[in-house]
Amino acid sequence: MSEDDDSKTEEPTEKRLSKARDDGNIPVSQEIKSLLTLIAALVILSLVSPYVVRHVGNLLKAYMEHMHEIPGDLEGMRAALLGLGLDIAKILAIPVALMVLLAIVSNVGQTGLVFTTKKLGPNWDRLNPVSGAKKLFDKQKLIDLLKSILKISLVGTVAVSVIIPNFPHPDILLGQDFSYVLDELYWLLVMLTFTFCTAFSLLAVADWLWTRWTHKQKLKMTRQEVKDEHKQSEGDPLVKGRIRSLRMKRVRERMMQAVPTASVVITNPTHFAVALKYDMDTMPAPKLVAKGVDFLAQKIRESAEENDVPIVENPPLARALYAAVELDQDIPPDHYKAVAEVIGFVMRQRQSSGWKPTPKKDRTPSPGRDQSQAPDQRDAGLF
Repeated sequence: MSEDDDSKTEEPTEKRLSKARDDGNIPVSQEIKSLLTLIAALVILSLVSPYVVRHVGNLLKAYMEHMHEIPGDLEGMRAALLGLGLDIAKILAIPVALMVLLAIVSNVGQTGLVFTTKKLGPNWDRLNPVSGAKKLFDKQKLIDLLKSILKISLVGTVAVSVIIPNFPHPDILLGQDFSYVLDELYWLLVMLTFTFCTAFSLLAVADWLWTRWTHKQKLKMTRQEVKDEHKQSEGDPLVKGRIRSLRMKRVRERMMQAVPTASVVITNPTHFAVALKYDMDTMPAPKLVAKGVDFLAQKIRESAEENDVPIVENPPLARALYAAVELDQDIPPDHYKAVAEVIGFVMRQRQSSGWKPTPKKDRTPSPGRDQSQAPDQRDAGLF
């Protein structure tokens, strides 16, 4: 086995198997087709034997009775034989058609319905003498040769073992009617076909298993091929990671640009931060315009302080909004009351004395946490 074959240790992927199928590269056991054709012949012979024997016998008998009417020249003999052949062909048309149909079914049964035109296209490698010479010494060619020798030996052995002991003696046939001779030959043919079917069954099963195994071996892949296919299907992990990083960077930049426009920033106070924007005249409910944890939460707080955005500490509400609300989405109704208290508190602070950036140690607590700053009951219906 070549070094390239040794490196192909991975099982073929579904994509590779599907591509091989689309290209017409499908494992087909010729021995299975031959076996099913033999079985079809046996079944058809058994079913139509009365019809075939009777009509062929009557046909031959009629020709023999009227043989004296056939012109003795070459043209007359040719016309008579042609007519006899056509009449026999008409009788055998249905059995032969059934055998052809079963051969097609046996092929479809192994591969399924596959329509491909790639096998019909020109393949210039077939005209390459170097490639042709290499194929003469191909391992598969040697295996096919051994199978052919085995089949010839098997056919010869079966034929001798069946025909010699069962062939009727000529002395018996000489005095019999022509239909009797056909009937004897017919049953000999049935016996021969049945024996062939039995003998070829083991060969066909072995060939079917071998064909599927070799087909799968040829489609095996190297680890690098599996990785390359995965990259094509799923995308390069490095590229995907880079794209994800750029996307997150753009989201962070957009959030930081939105913080100065926020109405309030609610904090944990250090681990979580969410920025809400609300306009009573144009918005049905507050919208989350920025959120972050740890380092990003710190950046949101710093931006809020630089742009005079009120910062309110409410750890439960900050964590709940961070988990429940996506960026640029309105807050859900479950949080209306708590958020309304915070925004109402901020609005009253602005109206009464204005809002100034507050140092951390003096940061405004949430009205729900500082009982000295009781919320106005009207805040619950703010939006």
